[in-house]
Amino acid sequence: MPYNSLNVEEIRVIENRGTEMPFSGKFNSFYQNGTYTCKKCNTALFNSNDKFDSGSGWPSFDDTIAGAVKEIPDADGRRVEIVCANCGGHLGHVFEGEQMTPKNTRHCVNSVSLDFEALDEKSQYKKAYFASGCFWGVEYWFQKQEGVINADSGYMGGHTTEPTYHEICQKDTGHLETVEVTYDPKVVSFETLTKLFFETHNPEQMNGQGPDIGPQYLSAVFTNNIEEEDTVQILINQLEEKGMNIATMIKDANEHKFYIAEDEHQNYYKLRNSQPYCHAYTKRF
Repeated sequence: MPYNSLNVEEIRVIENRGTEMPFSGKFNSFYQNGTYTCKKCNTALFNSNDKFDSGSGWPSFDDTIAGAVKEIPDADGRRVEIVCANCGGHLGHVFEGEQMTPKNTRHCVNSVSLDFEALDEKSQYKKAYFASGCFWGVEYWFQKQEGVINADSGYMGGHTTEPTYHEICQKDTGHLETVEVTYDPKVVSFETLTKLFFETHNPEQMNGQGPDIGPQYLSAVFTNNIEEEDTVQILINQLEEKGMNIATMIKDANEHKFYIAEDEHQNYYKLRNSQPYCHAYTKRF
């Protein structure tokens, strides 16, 4: 297949295995939601959900899209090169054991080797909305699920517009701390996501989640259609048949706007290389 035309700098890095200057690349401090693709052949390589600030001066990702990136040990055995598995274009190097994220891996990539497709342009993706206590922990678990492209913390279900975290903490806006999950339905189903929701919090707690008490921490699923509503209800019925008293509410996502939370609430545990204090996995299905 024909490849994209490359300029002199792109040829130096992608075909001749060069390296761009640190902190010079356009994607180093770039954090929009979407997919990073190969500059040479357009193959999808990395999801924005896996990008983090390593402080190295190059875009860093702690995971790749399955099968998209190939690792090649350098001849001297000191480093491991990463290339596009489709065209062989040089991307950068991969490092392990640095303890920067829970996945303990850093794919250090040249911006020159990448292109970007914003999430809004990827119509094959769907969105789901889950509230189960502090959104930091909810976000953490959905980010680990295969097929999830992005998990954004925010607010949903209230009666005020453009709410802030400070306003939510006053407990009178009606909003729940909610995570918007963008996912590829070809990889993961809404049912699987909903099972993960029920298995990573206590759906019987009526006044919050764990030590976080208040109306903003209640358990709810905001469904986009009757099919999603039926899926949630079926799972609730299964849990109640096992003796659980489910407090989870089902709300109509079409009646409630999702407001994304402030930047400091996004990727909270990933950036701090830590784990949730009140969201643990419990097998229920």
